[in-house]
Amino acid sequence: MNGSTTSSTVDGVLRRSAARAPDATALTFDGRTWTYADLDAAVTRAAARLLGLGAVKGDRVAAYGRNSDAYLIGFLACARSGLVHVPINYALRGEELAYLLGQSGSTIALVDPALRSAVDDLRAETGVEQVLELRDGPGSLLADCLDGPVPELDTEVGDTDLVQLLYTSGTTSRPKGAMMTHRALVHEYLSCVAGLDLRADDAPLHAMPLYHSAQMHVFLMPWLAVGAANTLVEAPDPADLLRRIEEGRHGAFFAAPTLWVAMANHPDFGGRDLSSLRKAYYGASVMPGPVLERLRGALPGLGFYNCFGQSEIGPLATVLRPEEHAGRPASAGRAALFVELRVVDERGRDVAPGELGEVVYRSPQLCQGYWDKPEETAEAFRDGWFHSGDLVRADAGGYIEVVDRIKDVINTGGVLVASREIEDVLFAHPGVAEAAVVGTADERWIEAVTAYVVPAPGADADALPGLLVEHVRERLAPFKVPKAVRLVEELPRNASGKILKRELRDRPV
Repeated sequence: MNGSTTSSTVDGVLRRSAARAPDATALTFDGRTWTYADLDAAVTRAAARLLGLGAVKGDRVAAYGRNSDAYLIGFLACARSGLVHVPINYALRGEELAYLLGQSGSTIALVDPALRSAVDDLRAETGVEQVLELRDGPGSLLADCLDGPVPELDTEVGDTDLVQLLYTSGTTSRPKGAMMTHRALVHEYLSCVAGLDLRADDAPLHAMPLYHSAQMHVFLMPWLAVGAANTLVEAPDPADLLRRIEEGRHGAFFAAPTLWVAMANHPDFGGRDLSSLRKAYYGASVMPGPVLERLRGALPGLGFYNCFGQSEIGPLATVLRPEEHAGRPASAGRAALFVELRVVDERGRDVAPGELGEVVYRSPQLCQGYWDKPEETAEAFRDGWFHSGDLVRADAGGYIEVVDRIKDVINTGGVLVASREIEDVLFAHPGVAEAAVVGTADERWIEAVTAYVVPAPGADADALPGLLVEHVRERLAPFKVPKAVRLVEELPRNASGKILKRELRDRPV
């Protein structure tokens, strides 16, 4: 049983689609195709299995696996049974994994078989009582929900109940668990449907990790809400994705800019028929201008959507639509349907259009705070607004341009410098494949502007640092010129594609 007659829950999104189009294809994964009716029934069976383990409403259930139909079913089963889903990056091991399991208080873990040992090794220190494999064998969650009777669930779930702890990416500090309610996520799904033009006939392809809020809550769940036929792959591979788009005639695809770059640069890119692709979504980090132009030039009929936000708001906060890209290539767009935003100074006062400030939000999409972190919650939620930590400027039309994370602003000699401005200049140099700029501790400058650069293929590594210093000097003020340029093979990133600048700042000089 699901709450009152006016309640709207996350699992209800699927139930309504199944009622409207029971025989329509909902999901295809690894050769298995699920109709909406089949998927809805599987979710109820899986919910019964979780409750049969002794779980009670409000218990946390960790999910530790790669993309699969079983992973999605596990999430929706938690929603239907009143449990709180805790998605965890499958690349985490050891202390990082133990922190999330322990901090969330997860008592059950849903895991891929290949990852089980990593959780089993931590059960004694984290409080995980039971481990249930998601798929690939008898006794797994998938095996138990494929067929059989559909049980009645004796659980009351309402839209104000918690449904997920979305842990922040931890680019500047340890991850915090954003407490998401059913109501928050359903509102966010509506913002996505409206702002991203999601339709039942889009034939979307999903490849980014489902443990990340963008792939799950901006794309897969909202497309299930409108009745689309979704194709899910376990992990993104550029060549495989290009093949799938051509052969499956997929019309929509979301990827972090790093994956779009890899696909655009792949040898197969020019030889594949990608004409079915009509909607291209990106987010998690800035799409470099030259890369965007390359993609638009090769696929002139393709509409690009820039999606910006953060875990605490579900995560979609703003959208730059295709028709808005040409006039505002650096913009992250305007507020989504259920989002109200302001740009304020350090005292919470509105700044004038074009001036820098922190973007703050008010929205039914927002989380209820951070799990077991009252001080951090009070710091983020104050004066009736959620303080994002993002430094932006907004024009008179409400379009925002993200300048930096406030914690990534560099204090060099008492002057504040936005790292992204320098990164944009570096990226324009042909010798640069990727770049990240941070402030490193310095006795003279407080923080020295330091650039970490992945050289482009064929670049002269010996000459490149000096060339880049001169390149920046010709284009920016002297205090913005890097004091050091360090060449690296790759930049540290989390699985959502965001650069971990705290790791770069902590590297020894």
